Amino acid sequence: MTERLTFNAPVPTGASLSAGGGPTAVAASEDSRVTSAAIPAPEPRDRAFTWMLLFTAVLFLRPQDILPPLDFLHLAELSATIGLVSLVAGRLARRQPVTRVTPELIGVVLFGAVIVLTAPFSIWMGGAIGVFRDVYSKVILIYLLAVNTITTPKRLERLTWVLVLSVGYVAFLTMIDYLHGSHMVGHGTRAQGAVGGIMGNPNDLATNMVAFLPLAAFLVLRRSSLLERATAAGCAVLMLASAVASGSRGGFLGMIVMIVVFGVMAVRKRPGLVVAAAFAGMCALPLVPATYWHRIASITDESKDDFGSAQERRTLIKDSIRAFSENPLTGVGAGNFKAWDPTRPSAWHESHNVVLQVAAELGIVGLSVFFFMVGRAFYGIFQTRRLLRRARRAARTGRNGRRRDGSAPILDDEEADLLDAHSAAMLASLCGWLVCALFASVAYTWPFYYLLALAVTPREMLRDRQPRTSTARVKARAHAVEVAHA
Repeated sequence: MTERLTFNAPVPTGASLSAGGGPTAVAASEDSRVTSAAIPAPEPRDRAFTWMLLFTAVLFLRPQDILPPLDFLHLAELSATIGLVSLVAGRLARRQPVTRVTPELIGVVLFGAVIVLTAPFSIWMGGAIGVFRDVYSKVILIYLLAVNTITTPKRLERLTWVLVLSVGYVAFLTMIDYLHGSHMVGHGTRAQGAVGGIMGNPNDLATNMVAFLPLAAFLVLRRSSLLERATAAGCAVLMLASAVASGSRGGFLGMIVMIVVFGVMAVRKRPGLVVAAAFAGMCALPLVPATYWHRIASITDESKDDFGSAQERRTLIKDSIRAFSENPLTGVGAGNFKAWDPTRPSAWHESHNVVLQVAAELGIVGLSVFFFMVGRAFYGIFQTRRLLRRARRAARTGRNGRRRDGSAPILDDEEADLLDAHSAAMLASLCGWLVCALFASVAYTWPFYYLLALAVTPREMLRDRQPRTSTARVKARAHAVEVAHA
């Protein structure tokens, strides 16, 4: 009897053990114990995860903008609260800790603590507390839900679909407005988001499109149905078109970096599709409006900056640095930079740079925590890919009769392919977001924290698939040898 050490591999029955006898049958029995120890029993239903998906859809789609009466229902707060109650009740019922604790979750909570603790030293304490109460407290809540409920590759894929479809729908509405010339700024040359909130202005719109476009491309490259791949491809095209319609120079730079990183990561697996996409992109260049190229040219030629925004950005950079130098420990308070020194020419404007935003508003401690979270997002991807390499190497050596790495995660080929492609897309998403964020004030808003959750939860999945005891690892290795000689 042969058996592969993989997730959901068939386990021997009592009859097969008695019929087979000998060490091979015993090893197979031990293998089933290793597998069950490494992989928790799947939950038939998880209401907390369902409510998190609903919150995500409400957050991005903002149905209250279309039907104002829904605003009184506070759908986002309601779904997040019910999700949290479901999470706590479910984990306590399974005799688990209230939450999984990871370095990234600690960073998210610490950042919120910095917002609150620096509020008494801010220019307007009520405004700083309002940033925490109205925005960041929900960030903590949803990140808590994400890190505890995204426990399988299938759930990771479902959340990715919700994000792609939601952002794709906003991109569709934005393009409709753009073609009709409505909701435009910059003398009718730049599109705003078709919904308010985190996509309300052109720069935020472009940042979100660049950040989530690689996830749509990831779904296109999945070996799924033609309808699913066509839907994902349509969302990707709409996101790309919306980023162009926004006329955001930061969005353009982020998009270039994102495309390069995604292409480098994808060309090893699907070179044909990468080449085809590059050719299609070059063919589409003539469709880009001349006003877009004129605005992009102002990155290096200020004479083409029709609105003087480049000079204004330089002024904001200097003011942000001055605010930080005058308040290095506590900053001026979350969301308070706009009100700092109202006599300056750039008063009532944000920093338009996420690093300077955090430095000016939360001081050196807040900046350190923010850098920690960004670094952990990239490190989470690195850890995921390292664990995947170990899992695949262990599977190959086990099939070839050599000693298997008993500490390697146990998962099947389909799951390994999904997590590998997803981690590559996440690297492109984070790189694109980071470049865009250098031209936007987005430290307290949702997109980065969704990317952080999507970057680190696969690592936790793989760790959960590792045999948990040294005895189990030894048995796993013994099993691989027995299978090779069976």
